[in-house]
Amino acid sequence: MNKLKIGTCSWKYESWRGIVYPEFGDFNFLEEYSKQYNSVEIDQWFWSLHKNKAILPKSATVKDYADSVPDDFLFTIKLPNSLTLTHPYKSKEANPFFLSNDLMDSFLDSIDYMKDKIGMLMFQFEYLNKQKMNSLGEFISKLEPFFQNLNRKYSYGIEIRNPNYLNESFFQFLKAHDISMVFLQGYFMPQITEVYQKAGNYLNNKAVIRLHGYDRKGIEEKTNEIWNSIVEPKDDELEKIIIMIKDLLNKEIDVFMNVNNHYEGSAPLTIEKINKMLKSDA
Repeated sequence: MNKLKIGTCSWKYESWRGIVYPEFGDFNFLEEYSKQYNSVEIDQWFWSLHKNKAILPKSATVKDYADSVPDDFLFTIKLPNSLTLTHPYKSKEANPFFLSNDLMDSFLDSIDYMKDKIGMLMFQFEYLNKQKMNSLGEFISKLEPFFQNLNRKYSYGIEIRNPNYLNESFFQFLKAHDISMVFLQGYFMPQITEVYQKAGNYLNNKAVIRLHGYDRKGIEEKTNEIWNSIVEPKDDELEKIIIMIKDLLNKEIDVFMNVNNHYEGSAPLTIEKINKMLKSDA
């Protein structure tokens, strides 16, 4: 069987005290986190596009993160939205950095210190309406030259938010370029177990499962953004996802699972539930 690494989407939440972190005192959150989990998603570098300027990670932050975790810990990183937005938010002006290999190289240079602790670099594309992308064919035609010129010492994955793009043409593109599928559970997307049935024969040796959630605003109101209890349990859904995980591992595909607080109300408690399900079904 191949490897499964389960972690959360981001990690610095005061409301995880008593679950992940000591209840009192000051400490390095990521260092404490890594005592319980072997992976985490960094999403803060995604928010990078500001007034036609692309902000790159600070070297001190990169070093701090890498030095805070053990050698077998792996990060999954959401790549800058300056690379994946066709247009800045609420703007009709084209984003000059969209799928820029120069910016990509600069980003990789900025995180080079943690290169041995990177499990997956993820491109997250927003919903691409007809004004932003006319078709899947146009999207693939823009992706082709960009991926042909990527630094291949890293593993890359793509998350898309157009359900109609999840078809054979897209899956064939991923396979041809050795790109991993990022399965997104939530955000108006089909159930990942259904997507997996269509994509299963096109996957490379790694996959990412992101348990995102469906109603961000609604669950924030329920929890008051105190993420220490499950308020929207999804046990039936998780049982199907457990079967999917086991099938992936049996096919010798490494799996990264990133759990968001917005999925059930508390990512650490969802992970605790997943681990129990995995053991009970072993």
